[in-house]
Amino acid sequence: MKAITLKAGREKSALRYHPWIFSGAIDEVIGDPELGETVEVYSFKSDFLGLAAYSPKSQIRGRFWTFGEKANIDREFFSDILDRAIAARKSRGFDIEDKESAFRLINAENDGIPGCIIDKYADIYSVEILAAGAEVHRETIYELLAEKTHCKGIYERCDSDVRKKEGLPLRTGVVYGEVSDEPVIINENGILFPIDVKNGHKTGYYLDQRDARRRIGEISMGKKVLNCFCYTGGFGLYALRGGCEKVYQVDVSKDALKLAKEGIMRNKLSTAHATHVEADVFQYLRKCRDKAETFDLIVLDPPKFVESKDNLQKGARGYKDINLLAMKLLAEGGMLATFSCSGLMEMDLFQKIIADAAADAHRRVQIIERFGQPADHPVNTAFPEGQYLKGLLVQVV
Repeated sequence: MKAITLKAGREKSALRYHPWIFSGAIDEVIGDPELGETVEVYSFKSDFLGLAAYSPKSQIRGRFWTFGEKANIDREFFSDILDRAIAARKSRGFDIEDKESAFRLINAENDGIPGCIIDKYADIYSVEILAAGAEVHRETIYELLAEKTHCKGIYERCDSDVRKKEGLPLRTGVVYGEVSDEPVIINENGILFPIDVKNGHKTGYYLDQRDARRRIGEISMGKKVLNCFCYTGGFGLYALRGGCEKVYQVDVSKDALKLAKEGIMRNKLSTAHATHVEADVFQYLRKCRDKAETFDLIVLDPPKFVESKDNLQKGARGYKDINLLAMKLLAEGGMLATFSCSGLMEMDLFQKIIADAAADAHRRVQIIERFGQPADHPVNTAFPEGQYLKGLLVQVV
C-alpha cells in the first residue's frame, strides 16, 4: 500500500475527522501513488490515521475514505455508503421510490464520497464528480446507483472547471439507461418544475433552496415581487401560487427564462401576473433605482461570488453592492430575502455585509428569519466547509 506521512502536529484535523489533507500538511509521499489512488495516511510519529484518495495536482492533496481503520475501497464499501444515504434520506421524508420527487442523495464529503454529488430528479439521476478518488470509482458508483434505485437513467455532469484543479477531464453524457433531451418534470411541494439535467446549472437545478422557496410563497400574498437571478423561476412560481400581485423574473439566460415560462404554463398559473426580463441583474436594479421603482418583496439568489480565499474581498464587495441596490428598491415594510452560496462566505460576515448595505442605503431593517441547507443537504459536524448556503430574510421597519 502506498502512503503519505503528515508533518508534526498536522494530524489534529484528521483526528477530528476532517476529510481533507492539504498539500502543506504532507511531510512525505511514499510509493509514487497515481491520481485518485487510495493511500494509507500516517502521522509524523507513524500512527495510522486512515485511508485517503490521493490527488497530486490539487491543493487538497488527499480526501479521507476512512478514519483510523483499514478497509477495501471497493464495491461493498460504496454499496454501504449508498444504503446508508438512502435510509437516512427516507427517514427525513425523501424516498427513492417516489418517482416524481427531487432531492440530493449523496452530498459529497458529508455523505462519505468526497467530491461526488448525486441528485435525484424524478426517475433520472444527475451526477457531478469533482474529486480524483470518486473519479477512479465512478463506474462502480454508477452501477450501484442503477441497481439500488431502479432509475430510468443516469446522466453524468462532470463539466465543472473545478475538475481541472484535480487534473481531471471535463465530461458529460448518459452513463446508464435513457435520458431524454426533453426536460425532466419534478414535483416540489405540489409545484411542477421542468428540469434540464443536460444543460442546466450544476446538476440541473438548485434543490438546496426548496425550503426557502416554500417560505417565499407563504409571504407573497398581494405583494409586488422581484425575483433576481431567477434561473428557471423557482421563487417566482411559489410567489404566483402564493397569490402575489405581480412577479418580475430577471435572469441573463434566455434558456432559463424559457423554462421559467414553461413552469408557469405547466402549473396553470396566471401569465398576466408574471413578467420575464432577460437582463444583467446589476444593470436592471440600477435602472429600477433610477426610475424610483419599489417592490414589496425582493429575492436575491446570485451565483457564487467567492471562488477562493484570494477573491473573498472582491466577492464581499459584490454582495454589498447588490444588496445595497436592493435595499433602495424596497417599499416601506418591504422584505428582502438574500442569499449566498459561497462556502467561504461565513454567516457572520454575510450578516455584516447586509448590515453595511442597509446603513449605506439609509434603511432601518430587521432580520426576521435565517435560511440554510435543507435536510437532504446534510453537513458533517467535522466539515464546516459543507455549510455553504446561507440566507437572511430582512424587513424595512
